[in-house]
Amino acid sequence: MKWFEAWLDNLAGGDAMTLFSLHALLVVFAIVVFNFVLRRVLARFGRAASKASTSFWELALIASARRPLSVLAWVVGISFVGQLAHSNTNAAILAVVHPVRVIGVIVCLGWFLTGFIGNAKEAIILRRTASGASVDRTTTDAIAQLLRIAVWIATILVALQSLGFSVKGVLAFGGIGGIAIGFAAKDLLANFFGSLMIYFDRPFAVGEWVRSPDKQIEGTVEDIGWRLTRIRTFDRRPLYVPNAVFTTITVENPSRMSHRRVNETIGLRYDDIGKVSAIVDDIDSMIRAHSGIDDKQPVVVNFDKFNDFSLDIVIRALSHVTGGVEFQMIKQDILLKIADIIARHGAEIAFPTRVNLTRALPPEGA
Repeated sequence: MKWFEAWLDNLAGGDAMTLFSLHALLVVFAIVVFNFVLRRVLARFGRAASKASTSFWELALIASARRPLSVLAWVVGISFVGQLAHSNTNAAILAVVHPVRVIGVIVCLGWFLTGFIGNAKEAIILRRTASGASVDRTTTDAIAQLLRIAVWIATILVALQSLGFSVKGVLAFGGIGGIAIGFAAKDLLANFFGSLMIYFDRPFAVGEWVRSPDKQIEGTVEDIGWRLTRIRTFDRRPLYVPNAVFTTITVENPSRMSHRRVNETIGLRYDDIGKVSAIVDDIDSMIRAHSGIDDKQPVVVNFDKFNDFSLDIVIRALSHVTGGVEFQMIKQDILLKIADIIARHGAEIAFPTRVNLTRALPPEGA
């Protein structure tokens, strides 16, 4: 231990630069040790929280604190070294160390809060999905985004206040500047308020099938942003629609329909006029007894009109199956059974016919 005491005596008698270097090395070493211990402690708490059944808040908190705490340790440590350097050298440039440290602490706090909001949102969605409960992803994303924006606005205002700026003056300047920005970016603001209307009115949500009779818009909603909504069309192409468009068009949401309609017209030959009544009765009985048709809803099977080349029978019914593939299978089964009923009665489905007049006329010169 004599060599260590001798080294300390030499260091104590050394110059200020040597002492500063030692302090800087000790600070860096302390930061490295702190980050190492921090990772171990957070990992241990994370493993313990993951074993609990009601720990999604703890998991979100731990996941959000890892990186901000590590960066905060470096900010505080480096600012401490900067203060030591300022006390030894009195350099004017090092006077900014204190405000930089304050801003760093505030930014790390805002970073942690925004990360916690995002992690808590995902944890809530995963937990409700695992329990089989319904999840309104659109509203959840909207609330999370609004909270993150509010946190960053508060972070910026607190940082400006800590630097000596008047928050009242900043807000007043923001009001005047907001008017100018509003005129310059009216389309951007229109899309922003359009997204708010989507979040509040909820005409559709992520994962739903939407279409518009006013525009060539049809597909599955993949993402609702502040400016654009991304829709995946049925040919798998992404369609990016500005949110302001949805405030001026009619939007149909087939994903929320309770029934799907069978609406068909079957034409019989005029030679089968005497068989129409029996065919209509059999089709009506078949439709009402079909497992894919909701017999509690109105069922219409009637002889409708004398068409140009057919006797038209109208068939209208509601299926409780709304999925596209399943509905098409039910519709196919109904049509094939209708064809069997017509054939069983000795009738035929009508089709347009033409008379070849050129064959009926006598040849020229006859």
